[in-house]
Amino acid sequence: MAAQSQPHPLRSLTHTLKPSPASLKLLRKPSTLIVAAKSNPHPNLGGRKLRVAVIGGGPAGSSAAESLARGGVETFLFERSPAAAKPCGGAIPLCMLDEFDIPSHLVDRKVTHMKIISPSNLTVDFGKTLKPHEFISMLRREVLDSYLRSRAESNGAVSIKALVTSLEVPSSPHAPYLVHYTVDNSTQKPLAVDCVVGADGANSKVAKSIHAGNYACAIAFQERIRLPDHKMEYYNNLAEMYVGNDVSPDFYAWVFPKCDHVAVGTGTLRSKHDIKLLQSGIRARVLPKIEGGKVIKVEAHPIPEHPRPIRVRGRVALVGDAAGFLDLLQKVFYGSNAAREALVELCGDEYVQRMTFESYLYKKLATGNPWEDLKMLSSTIGSLVRSNLVGREMEVFNQSVLAKVR
Repeated sequence: MAAQSQPHPLRSLTHTLKPSPASLKLLRKPSTLIVAAKSNPHPNLGGRKLRVAVIGGGPAGSSAAESLARGGVETFLFERSPAAAKPCGGAIPLCMLDEFDIPSHLVDRKVTHMKIISPSNLTVDFGKTLKPHEFISMLRREVLDSYLRSRAESNGAVSIKALVTSLEVPSSPHAPYLVHYTVDNSTQKPLAVDCVVGADGANSKVAKSIHAGNYACAIAFQERIRLPDHKMEYYNNLAEMYVGNDVSPDFYAWVFPKCDHVAVGTGTLRSKHDIKLLQSGIRARVLPKIEGGKVIKVEAHPIPEHPRPIRVRGRVALVGDAAGFLDLLQKVFYGSNAAREALVELCGDEYVQRMTFESYLYKKLATGNPWEDLKMLSSTIGSLVRSNLVGREMEVFNQSVLAKVR
């Protein structure tokens, strides 16, 4: 999860699992997992329950494991580092609270104000169309992930703290998959299962085992910074997004509020060396607001840029980062500072804000107005044309700043 203009990692799958021939081709397409394991076991299972290994205990893996276990499937949930947390802005849509039954005490902040800041520091208040009951939930991944894993366990999933080293794919249709894993960095063990859910991140071993294809990965980097009380008050219910070559050449940077600190981070498709330079850029942009703060945690993690070519093969399905989920606007709006100026200018339009939040908060296609859509297209073109002038000036400015930083 870095804060993103894309679906939060609470991604899921849609399929019904039943001990029948279809169950050996389960999880055909990614979306909400519904499981119904009936009492008529398939003859190939020898009278036992269907057995599934879920590799990875993030939101996608834990949610899949919970649904599988609740449906009567013998479920094993592998997570090598339960205490670790992926660097993520932690923003989730309003509908996810109900859909995934997330209790309110897990929500650190209910953000109702958002600012988008352009390369030239044009600032737009984004959120003017939010209704009184609407907000963006800010959570810490270590808290959310731990809760979802515990809930999966309470529904019958068996948690295994171990590193999965490889997945052995069977040569016949009904033979088991063998999950090879290491406990405490020493003991090697195998587990035979009927099906596998790969939720083991952007560098998924499960994906490699089934030859799911490659994709480009971005790097997300963020620092958790505890601020003095009077500065933390500024971010009480405010999130900020920054765009510009100084903070990210292909994504954006963010300052998101947590329980008692803020997450300051950025993402890029460039190298690890560049990510540190870009992190310096976002710190410089927000320095007056975070000055005097103390860094309490530093995090970095790969994030997929787009879906994998193959997400289901045989009796294996990939979910979450392992499947790939990040859809980007960079082809149009993140290609240059000129385009970013246009993006921020457009974000000031209330119609754009309403359409954006209706789609984001409820994860459904918002119903637009044809006339307003036409005006928005015209405004987009106009903004891009006008911002070309701003963009050229900002490119020169950013080059001089980056030269000084280096």
